[in-house]
Amino acid sequence: MLDVALRRKGYVHAHPFAQRELVGPLGDRVNLVELAAKAERGEPYGILLGAWMTGRDPDEDAIRLAAESLASGDPVGWFERLYAESANGDAIVPWDSRSPHFLLAEWGVLGTGRALVVGVGLGDDAEYVAGLGYETVAFDVSESAVRLAQERFPESAVRYEAADLLDPPAEWRQAFDLVVEIMTVQALPEQLHAAASARIAEFVRPGGTLLVIASGREEDGPVFAPPWPLTPSEIAAFATDGLEKGTIEDLRDGERHRWRATFHRPA
Repeated sequence: MLDVALRRKGYVHAHPFAQRELVGPLGDRVNLVELAAKAERGEPYGILLGAWMTGRDPDEDAIRLAAESLASGDPVGWFERLYAESANGDAIVPWDSRSPHFLLAEWGVLGTGRALVVGVGLGDDAEYVAGLGYETVAFDVSESAVRLAQERFPESAVRYEAADLLDPPAEWRQAFDLVVEIMTVQALPEQLHAAASARIAEFVRPGGTLLVIASGREEDGPVFAPPWPLTPSEIAAFATDGLEKGTIEDLRDGERHRWRATFHRPA
């Protein structure tokens, strides 16, 4: 039943023969055996499963709160409301996959130095980056998200902080060997993309790398926001403030379009 329900939501089997694991439209991975066990224990991810099984759209809370926030002239306030309501079981965080993004896991290699994870959410990507050997700082505009991440990983070496991407701490400028941005810019209205990308580029120190993972669309492609998937020119725009383009992967799987791109600051 879980397999059928998830595939109706756009999930596909990660491997043709080992069918316990499925990959979702946003790149999240689900192990059916682990998911069923969590649902039986009543863990939070079981709420998301319940929405799938009952036909409720897991995105509806995010869409509702984003619309209300944008209508009031606050483009980022809905993140705090979403995470705060999720803590009480009143809302679903649709990207809470309980695993690092698979495009990050495929890319990640052991490293040293300092890393910064942008828009950390509930912490799975940050924990993965820390596991690669980096001294990791991870931030989110939502204080509730930061608190929930700390509660989820109480023994973590990651330093979780609440901060605004558009007004970050001055000491973060050119302070990190690795900066990881996964689907944060696309969660902002299009008119904020350039400013957000510029702030992210500023975090990379000489000799450092920026990794960007995002949903993609064509230059004039339609948008059913939120989110606002990034166009080719918006991906290229991360090469600013002295950053140089590394590799830009245009990844397509059926109707799914994703970017995985790297940028480097010369030493």
